[in-house]
Amino acid sequence: MEGKTLAERLTQAREDVEPVETPEDVQDAIDAAHGGEETSGTDAIVEQAKAMRGRFDGVDIPKETAKVCLIVDDSRVIRKVSSKIAKSLGYVPVEAENGHEALARCKKAMPAVVLTDWNMPEMDGIEFVSKLRAIPTPKEPIVMFCTSNGEAKDIHEGIGAGADDYIVKPFDEAALAAKLAKFKRD
Repeated sequence: MEGKTLAERLTQAREDVEPVETPEDVQDAIDAAHGGEETSGTDAIVEQAKAMRGRFDGVDIPKETAKVCLIVDDSRVIRKVSSKIAKSLGYVPVEAENGHEALARCKKAMPAVVLTDWNMPEMDGIEFVSKLRAIPTPKEPIVMFCTSNGEAKDIHEGIGAGADDYIVKPFDEAALAAKLAKFKRD
């Protein structure tokens, strides 16, 4: 299904992906990672926004949490599709439908990677990321916005709030897989 847009992928998404919620189930996750780099124009904007924020590449994911990927989106279908992609890369997907639920999960056990939407009820992605970054933790998670807010000013605001990367909807499976693979520890 490579090369299909998220909208095309969503119309085909029929099977539920059961998220794994315990660290013990990490061994059951798929270990193969896909290579390749995202070549979209957002990468340059992300790097510029990181430099302006004072955060740089070189974020190391600790081994003990390297497999957990929290997916925060009010759309169940988006969560399921993103979970399936994350699982195919060896991550253990954990889902939250809003920022409040996601913060509660992060306070219990901080994931290695967080994919979050921007436009959600109750708490938007900017507020969620800001509050997430305020949680004391020995190892900060990688945070990536997966949103339809794709203007340069939006990307700067997202990175400024504490995100490490950004992908604009609709994206295809290969684009999200390439972004996630960038953060995957071999």
